[in-house]
Amino acid sequence: MVKMSSRIAGVALGLGLGWFISGPAAASVTVLGANFAHQCYLAAKFGEKYADDPVDICTRSIENESLQRHDLAGTFVNRGVLYMQQGAFKAAEKDFRQAQTLMPNLGEASVNLGGALIGERRYKEGVDEITRGLTLNPEEPEKAFYNRALGFEGLDDMKSAYFDYLHAQQIKPDWAPPKAELSRFTVKPKE
Repeated sequence: MVKMSSRIAGVALGLGLGWFISGPAAASVTVLGANFAHQCYLAAKFGEKYADDPVDICTRSIENESLQRHDLAGTFVNRGVLYMQQGAFKAAEKDFRQAQTLMPNLGEASVNLGGALIGERRYKEGVDEITRGLTLNPEEPEKAFYNRALGFEGLDDMKSAYFDYLHAQQIKPDWAPPKAELSRFTVKPKE
C-alpha cells in the first residue's frame, strides 16, 4: 500500500532551470535552424535571457521565418513551454495542439499538452495525453512520468502517482523533483 505523508495544495508551475517541486515539467524541442526559432528553443530549454520577451521571439519566428515542418512544430512547442512558465496554460494548450496538427507524432507536443491540461486542473485529460505522448518516445520521458504523476495525484490515485515519480527518478536519478515528491510517500507492505 502507498500512503502519502502530506498532500500538496495544488499544482505549482516549474520549468526550465527554475524547477518548483510539484510543478509540471516541460520538454522543449531542439530547433537549430532560423535565428528566432533557435533563440526560442534556447529560452525554452535553458532559460536564456534576451532583450526581447522570449514569447515575442517565438512569435516572430512562427510569423516571419520560413521553417521546415519539424522546426515550426518545435517552435510552437517551445513557445508553449514559455507560456507554461508564465502560467498561461490556455495559450500553451493552443500552441501544443497546433504542434500536434503539424506533426501528430511529436511526443513533446502531447507530453506538454498533458502538462498544460494538468496545470488547468483537467487531470484525466492530462494523464491521457501524457500517456499518449509516452508512446511517441519523447526525448525526456522522465518529465512525462513526473507530470503524469501530478495528474494522478489530482485524480487521488496515489499508487499510480508514486510509481510514476519512481519511474521518473529511475530514468534520471540526479533530477531532484521526483526524489522530493517521493519523500512525501510512505510505502507499507500489504497486510
